[in-house]
Amino acid sequence: MIAYDDKHRENPAPAELLSQDPWDSNASDTTTPSWDSHQDPENPFNWPASRKWALTCLAAFTTFLAMMNGTIITVAHFEISELFSISETAFPNSYWPVTTWATGGACSALFILPLAEDFGTRPVFLSTYLIFMCFLIPQAVAQNFATLVVTRFFSGGCVAILANTVAGVIGNLWETEWDRSVPVSLFILGYMAGSSIGPVMGAAIFQSLGWRWISYMQLIWFGALFPVFYFFFYESRGSAILAQRARTKRGPEAKSLKLNYRGLIDSAKRPVILVFTEPVLFVSTLWSAFTVGTLFLFTQSVEQVFMELYGWNVSQTGFVQCSIVIGECVGWSLNFISRHLYFASASRNKETPGTPIPEARLYMAILGGVFGISGGMFTYAWTSYPDFPWIAPAISLGMVGAGSVLVVNGVSDYVVDAYSQYSGSAMGAVATGENLFSAFLPLATMSMYGRLGLQWASTLLAFVSLILSLIPTLMFIWGREVRARSPFMNEMMKDTTKKSAVEEV
Repeated sequence: MIAYDDKHRENPAPAELLSQDPWDSNASDTTTPSWDSHQDPENPFNWPASRKWALTCLAAFTTFLAMMNGTIITVAHFEISELFSISETAFPNSYWPVTTWATGGACSALFILPLAEDFGTRPVFLSTYLIFMCFLIPQAVAQNFATLVVTRFFSGGCVAILANTVAGVIGNLWETEWDRSVPVSLFILGYMAGSSIGPVMGAAIFQSLGWRWISYMQLIWFGALFPVFYFFFYESRGSAILAQRARTKRGPEAKSLKLNYRGLIDSAKRPVILVFTEPVLFVSTLWSAFTVGTLFLFTQSVEQVFMELYGWNVSQTGFVQCSIVIGECVGWSLNFISRHLYFASASRNKETPGTPIPEARLYMAILGGVFGISGGMFTYAWTSYPDFPWIAPAISLGMVGAGSVLVVNGVSDYVVDAYSQYSGSAMGAVATGENLFSAFLPLATMSMYGRLGLQWASTLLAFVSLILSLIPTLMFIWGREVRARSPFMNEMMKDTTKKSAVEEV
């Protein structure tokens, strides 16, 4: 009998030290649960392709819908500030609902998201979904600014779980790098496009119904979709399925579980351990966080730029951000080129002949960083004049959107492939960095664009993004040495080799 449970290995691995079972059964059983065979139909890797794709698309759609919550309220900041007497003279206080939202996401991604690896994705997802809906209500009926700021913190925490659960689902369903590449790109598209289309949706609701209906409408559509998720968001975590199977076989007395707090703490601190002991994950987190944070800062300037140049109202500045979403869709389509380049690199790999070069995942990320993000920001900077038609800076926004998807997708592919068994923890660390930078960098937008001017503020961001694009170039030079220092990646490579040997036997 062949066991593919990620917690059951012949030799203890560094990664195994990070894993503790947070639930203890009342029944004693020393048998490690495992699949009946390599073809066990309950193993998510063996599910029909239609079921895998249905769950993958459902999870990606959840990411898109949930991430919209972060930016959908930004178009109403003038009215909210006026209603609650919030001053914008010395500091952009109206941005605090977004800052606390992103901060909540950073906290939950770091400490709660890894629980899905131990408890299963379904219970964590569904319970978080309901909690998230509860926090939409006080946002809609808030009678003071503090209520809005505090409830947005918890909403952001819930969104981080909902949006990033899909990363774990992908690792649970798709076994090989080839199979995972398209699902990961769908996750990234949903993640980035959801944030970018938030102001567009918010502008439409705000213009027609007012700012409180932004939360009411979310409550309506999330409530309407809950039955869909309840019946079709299946458990995909192999270890959770095996644990449930073992409890069922042992009888009713084994179904009573108690919480193992030590295991709970171990699950929560796993992303911290990984990000500070795994150089690959540390570099990936830093790069992706700077990219997303800079993108948030940059897009916060859209309202300021288009209102000053063309005299647009707030709703119009929300609608123009459709160009970012269009660009992100273009960037997603270019990921198929990235996929081809990555697997074609196997013929040039002298380190491990026949397998793709890991850093080949970053080819298109370089192009996206240089020509998409940096190029788009430079173009945006020097078309920010009233003499240019509005379509010129709008196209620049699309370039930035395309580049951001390529960069973040390259990082995510790299991380999910490297840490597939603990992709929830790894992506939790990445998401924490992205949320922290997204929370605080945009607070500088108003003063930076006010003091440097529209052109030079965007130019400064373009130069920063250009420097960040050197990171994958350095990985081409030192990537092998960096990976050699990663005990986790080395152990996973050994596991893959042993698994292939067993399958051949």
